Amino acid sequence: MAVGVFDLFSIGIGPSSSHTVGPMRAAAQFAQEIVKAQVVDDVASIRVDLFGSLAATGHGHGTLTATLLGLEGFEPELILPEQVEERLAAMAETGKISLAGRTELEYGLDDIVLRPLTILPYHTNGMKIAVFDAEGETLHESTYFSVGGGFIVKEGEADAEQEELKETKQEQPLPFHTAAQLLEICHREDKSFADVMIANEVIVRPEEQVRAGLLKIRDVMNDAVEMSAQRTGVLPGGLKVRRRAPGWRQRLEQEDPDRSPEFWQEWVNFVALAVNEENASGGRIVTAPTNGAAGIIPAVLHYAVNYTKACRGKSQEEKDEATVRFLLAAGAVGVLYKEQASISGAEVGCQGEVGSASSMAAAGLAEVMGGTPEQIENAAEIAMEHNLGLTCDPIGGLVQVPCIERNAIAAAKAINAAKMALWGDGEHRVSLDEVIVTMRDTGRDMSDKYKETAMGGLAVNVVEC
Repeated sequence: MAVGVFDLFSIGIGPSSSHTVGPMRAAAQFAQEIVKAQVVDDVASIRVDLFGSLAATGHGHGTLTATLLGLEGFEPELILPEQVEERLAAMAETGKISLAGRTELEYGLDDIVLRPLTILPYHTNGMKIAVFDAEGETLHESTYFSVGGGFIVKEGEADAEQEELKETKQEQPLPFHTAAQLLEICHREDKSFADVMIANEVIVRPEEQVRAGLLKIRDVMNDAVEMSAQRTGVLPGGLKVRRRAPGWRQRLEQEDPDRSPEFWQEWVNFVALAVNEENASGGRIVTAPTNGAAGIIPAVLHYAVNYTKACRGKSQEEKDEATVRFLLAAGAVGVLYKEQASISGAEVGCQGEVGSASSMAAAGLAEVMGGTPEQIENAAEIAMEHNLGLTCDPIGGLVQVPCIERNAIAAAKAINAAKMALWGDGEHRVSLDEVIVTMRDTGRDMSDKYKETAMGGLAVNVVEC
């Protein structure tokens, strides 16, 4: 299917879209496959192999537990944090999983095979699952790749998916693959980025469902902030990173009870930090477009609806409309990154996660602030241009340091990029398409040490404990 706004903004659990959401989705798909093949009741044993980046940082990213939950049939969009805790506790106590919710097997975290030095040809985030009968004969096996943002590709189906993408693109009334094509459509049809995106979305679902779905996305983002602000202590994982959201929230409410414009930066920082602390806690968040970058778009959206002339002092209905347009415009830019380059930190480094999110957020903000298509494209370009080369080097393989603060910094970059673009007339030397291709090429040239393996950068130069 052609990439849509609800592919780029999906509800899931932390801490990683490529290492938690993707593997859970793949394992759940495998569970469906063996049910459909009518072999689930004959399964006597199971084997899971994680390759490359999934194996290298799997413990810190929750890959192993996510895989077990997926094998039980849980989907990342539907599972609740309390269900996660309940099932993981039961697995730890019994040493068993309920395969596809039907067949109990003795299997646990220690049984998953980690192969960090083995990179499968299609993508560094590879996983293979196989089930066997009592005689050891293979009943079913599949290999999947978690390619970023929670997207998965099954081995042998990549070409078919690309062909389906081309076909579904042709079904859209206003298809685009590049920013140049998007700008041409905007001029020809007299539409904004958001207008073009919703025109393509309504072939899948009615417009009222698109709008309701985007407002639900907004609500889940806000819920993540509220939940994070109630948690205290340190983040899980062993780094003993102190939670800052509760203290920041309390201080802001004391120093800025009336939401004065002079405090906008502090509130933006708070929202970004809060969302990413919730993500690091394995909480429910919105993949936007990845979990590691999940705090950027909520933070910039907070700025848009609370501190811009387009929204400040307006009714809730007007703010809702601005939210929908923000997310649609951001989604349009996200399509460009997903289709032309990558949003996978394991493939192109953090420029593909934080950089893409910052670029998308800048476009969304420029849309809300009344930018022309050229200004919106310029805002997205500026934001990514100044995230080029950003490495993914999480300490301890955890989505905490430098990930959490990096979201706040990238949110500020997005806001500044939108403001800079709106002070211009839309003309600029470097196009968004050129910067997207540059990001892709930079990712290909980047050493694997700096692509979500925890084998370079801060991950090896900072003592974990």
